[in-house]
Amino acid sequence: MIGKQGRVTGRIGPGLVGEVMVAVRGGVEAFYAHSTVPDEEIAPASIVVVVEFFPPRTIYVARALP
Repeated sequence: MIGKQGRVTGRIGPGLVGEVMVAVRGGVEAFYAHSTVPDEEIAPASIVVVVEFFPPRTIYVARALP
């Protein structure tokens, strides 16, 4: 999971649990997402990179470089 890219489908921000769709096992699955940067907001449709994975469904993400 770490290093995979995903697309934000539910806003990530302070006090919010966002949602990111990530391609895994030949399909696309939804994960609960938090930002690795405190107080950062990440809008839906943004591309992010998975930095931490906590099974079964929680990830910490950072914005992907353009």
